[in-house]
Amino acid sequence: MDYLQPDWPAPDNIGALTTTREGGVSQGAFAGWNLGMHVGDDPDAVQKNRLALAGMVHGELTWLEQVHGTEVARLPHQDTHPKADAAFTDTVGQACTVMTADCLPVLFCSHDGCQVAAAHAGWRGLLNGVLESTLTLFAQPERCFVWLGPAIGPQAFEVGEDVYQAFISYSWQTKAAFSPRGSDKYLADLYALARQRLIATGVTAIYGGSLCTYQQGDQFYSYRRDGQTGRMATCIWRMK
Repeated sequence: MDYLQPDWPAPDNIGALTTTREGGVSQGAFAGWNLGMHVGDDPDAVQKNRLALAGMVHGELTWLEQVHGTEVARLPHQDTHPKADAAFTDTVGQACTVMTADCLPVLFCSHDGCQVAAAHAGWRGLLNGVLESTLTLFAQPERCFVWLGPAIGPQAFEVGEDVYQAFISYSWQTKAAFSPRGSDKYLADLYALARQRLIATGVTAIYGGSLCTYQQGDQFYSYRRDGQTGRMATCIWRMK
């Protein structure tokens, strides 16, 4: 199984990774290490892929029911599959996990390694404040380390006038994250939009944000590129 680890100065008691599509037992359109149970893949294959991930993570995996919202589930949670787009914990043995296939996975870690979180941020989540909602659960949010995982890059993420107008209506500064492409299309930079929102909250220790799920097809699933496809997982946990 192939996976990436964040290049960031998190404390030694913090474990974190994001999976790729390489490895796993899924076939066809989901070929590789698909972890999404909701995409039409063989459930037995997905379960085997999830068990492989569980063996690598030093914590209990909780799979969210992601809805492109701003709800943050605090783990451990009473529901097996909380309806939320972010997870937070200060408990050892709990792994915060989000799934993506173009949307932006974001990991958070407090400076002392006592609190961690993971957020699923597509353009709707970014616009509506999923990152800010996640940071409100931290004791000192401005001192968090943040890592931006693999997402669709600024040369591939085409959006319409409606998305552009929604962001610049929120803040004129977001205009810098869009490049015109024709009369009513734009290329949007999810990484830049995320950095803007994080910096506005006082967070400055931001890492990652250089990969492209759409262009790196051998390594990552991409819904925008393939339509029917698998999902990667991005996880963070406290080891002690």
